[in-house]
Amino acid sequence: MYLLPVSTHLKELVMADPAIAPSHAHAAAAGDSALPDRKPDPCIMVIFGGGGDLTKRLVVPALYNLSRNGLLPEQFAVLSVDGADIGVETWLNNLHASMKSFVATRNIELQLQELDDKAWSRLTDSMHYVAGDFLAEDTYRNLAEQLPRLASQYGIAPNVLFYLATPERFFGEIIDRLGAAGLADEASVGGWRRVVIEKPFGHDLASAMSLNARIGKVLREDQIFRIDHFLGKETVQNILAFRFANGLFEPSWNRDRIDHVQITAAETVGVEGRGAFYEQTGCLRDMVPNHLFQLLAMVAMEAPSSFDAEAIRQRKAEVIEAIRPIEPADAVRGQYGAGAVNQTLSRAYRDEPNVSPESATETYVALKVNVDTWRWAGVPFYLRTGKHMGRRTTEIAIRFKSAPIASFRSSGVDAFGPDWLVLQIQPDEGISLQFDVKKPGPKMALAPVRMDFKYADWFPSESNVGYETLLYDCMLGDATLFQRADMVEACWKAVQPILEAWAKSPAMDFPNYASGSAGPSAADTLLAIGHGHAWRPLGQPLLPYGSRRKAVRDAEAARSETAAVKTATRRRKVKTDKAGEPDQASAKSAAESTPKRTRAAKPSA
Repeated sequence: MYLLPVSTHLKELVMADPAIAPSHAHAAAAGDSALPDRKPDPCIMVIFGGGGDLTKRLVVPALYNLSRNGLLPEQFAVLSVDGADIGVETWLNNLHASMKSFVATRNIELQLQELDDKAWSRLTDSMHYVAGDFLAEDTYRNLAEQLPRLASQYGIAPNVLFYLATPERFFGEIIDRLGAAGLADEASVGGWRRVVIEKPFGHDLASAMSLNARIGKVLREDQIFRIDHFLGKETVQNILAFRFANGLFEPSWNRDRIDHVQITAAETVGVEGRGAFYEQTGCLRDMVPNHLFQLLAMVAMEAPSSFDAEAIRQRKAEVIEAIRPIEPADAVRGQYGAGAVNQTLSRAYRDEPNVSPESATETYVALKVNVDTWRWAGVPFYLRTGKHMGRRTTEIAIRFKSAPIASFRSSGVDAFGPDWLVLQIQPDEGISLQFDVKKPGPKMALAPVRMDFKYADWFPSESNVGYETLLYDCMLGDATLFQRADMVEACWKAVQPILEAWAKSPAMDFPNYASGSAGPSAADTLLAIGHGHAWRPLGQPLLPYGSRRKAVRDAEAARSETAAVKTATRRRKVKTDKAGEPDQASAKSAAESTPKRTRAAKPSA
């Protein structure tokens, strides 16, 4: 697994700041020494579906970023295979126009300020295109001729990374034909052959098992890379670093100290013209067995014996296998109606192109998940994801159990605020910790506050779509961030009861949440019944600078109030001592000079 380097800018910043501990400065200065000392082997990347949206939006931008950072092999070529007979120049022009549009629109995924023409040319000079039907034998005969030619042209060993950026129905077909043409047999070609398979991997347990069995006849498990771009995000990878590089939280990372966990992946976008795809897939299949279960596994896994790929994947597999099959009563589905998202009027899902006006496809899912391990038994994991939500956010929120109240009863404190540890995946990537402190003043009163870390405050912004690390690892043969066959099947097994129940009983209340809202009310009921829990507000931000300043002002006002009260009391005492009774005018003046109490900013419940 590859982590992006600590920049020279950051090292200079840290070394120049005397407030930062020497050990931290040393770590930052030594950051580059921990980088991998090798590049991937020279190889050819064959993209099936090179003319599609996934290639244009994510795969090629990721290759560009790798090229710009000097992380591609010196000898490297790309060969696109697509059904459209457009030629290489038209294909490259389309990609260039797309990259330019990302810069112009400040694309939220790419975050590119400008296009480095030198890096782009370095990449595109070795990019090629062939037209071909994915199901035609001629396509694979042509491929068998093109690969040796490109290897000779660029001085590349016969190493090939096949990337299936195609609809799911082509996965098995393409791999069958690669096998029949001898293109996947490492022994015969004399180099490595690897296949990257996009999600969704199957559409239920039976189809996932069938696909695993089918591709297993052609490929070994170590040749298969089932990709999930969520796992390529730096903040997701940081979950492992945060948990296992810091001894602070491990003693409390269990059922004795944690009340429950909330994992949210909310999107403000709708189906974005993918109505035909979404009608066949739905939110549950699209998000839960891959994205959300992977986040759950990283939070709940035991410490691996090493950061070796198999050690980490084994620990994650143990969590997935321990998920109790989810009962329909522990699942809520929703579909968005008309409303407003980000102050823009939005249509209902049933009004989207290529969507049935009577569609029963869900665009929102909330689940209560139980992980039956010694560490987590009895701790509910609440998962929710949906489209056209009020705010875009992906976060993991860990709610700790409250402390006993007995010590504070005599002080007038009758309850504590919630203690939250929040791992913010996107946007505003960072980590926050919320806990109670004493309010300044003469009384014992508590107030919840937050400490926060933001990536943007410590690390320079890097253009990253989430695929860079994953593609780099594929070329290295590092499968740490990819799912094994047994993990995929265990994920589908956990949600299979819901798929079957929903297929038998289509929802009768769709649409049941407005675009721009937090989802259907039934999701709130899911948490409230039995445990009395509630969802965190969508997109609850880390305490912003403005709020911090307000908190400081509130604290200063409270201190001024305390000082004024003490001053007024002393004055009254002095007047009483002199005249035998308080000076009413002075007391009134002192009272009027006392600042009014301001209400402190309160974090979320």
